[in-house]
Amino acid sequence: MNHHSVRNGVALATPRRTAATRERANGKYEAILRAAIKVFAGGGFFNSKVADVAREAGVADGTVYLYFKNKDDILVSIFNYYMEEALAAGRARLAETDDPIEKLSRIVHAHLERLGRDRNLAIVFQVELRSSTKFMEQFSATKVAEYLEMIRSVIEEGQRRGVFRPELNPKIVSKVLFGALDEMATNWVLSRKRYSLASTAAPVLDVFLNGLKRARTNRS
Repeated sequence: MNHHSVRNGVALATPRRTAATRERANGKYEAILRAAIKVFAGGGFFNSKVADVAREAGVADGTVYLYFKNKDDILVSIFNYYMEEALAAGRARLAETDDPIEKLSRIVHAHLERLGRDRNLAIVFQVELRSSTKFMEQFSATKVAEYLEMIRSVIEEGQRRGVFRPELNPKIVSKVLFGALDEMATNWVLSRKRYSLASTAAPVLDVFLNGLKRARTNRS
């Protein structure tokens, strides 16, 4: 079946693409992503099939292919979709305050709370996405870079306002904070203990803002 038509030499949208757009608006795209998260978290990305995702989403295999080229594309789409959501929400929350310390606090809490609310999503982000060098190269060059830039802008703002030490490299500082949050999430996923991931926000902020060195006390 030919899904393309031409009018006056211009290719028109295909019926297949039109159907995909309409179904995406009806929530099919998000439903497939949610199903994929559950399937990948439960059985592992490499052990899962597109048919497994379709079955979990309650759609035909062909419906999945309206939106995604293959299983790899689904995994990349999960990352991009939820990173875009996190970036949009983060920027909105940062715009609500002028205090650099409060901005950092909001970034830390939002990061840990978001993953802590959805263990399956955390497993996909912290474990399944790390299993392929190809994926990691793609991610580090795109959405993660935007996320680090959001953190870096807060650090630089704090330096300009005299809140943070001016001699520190903001790029390194942003990576240090991201690395700490990333490790907290990974440890939470892999740990046999059950605890609130959000509860680690306070100690991370304490170490990051106050350091390890004890404050000097005056001795008489």
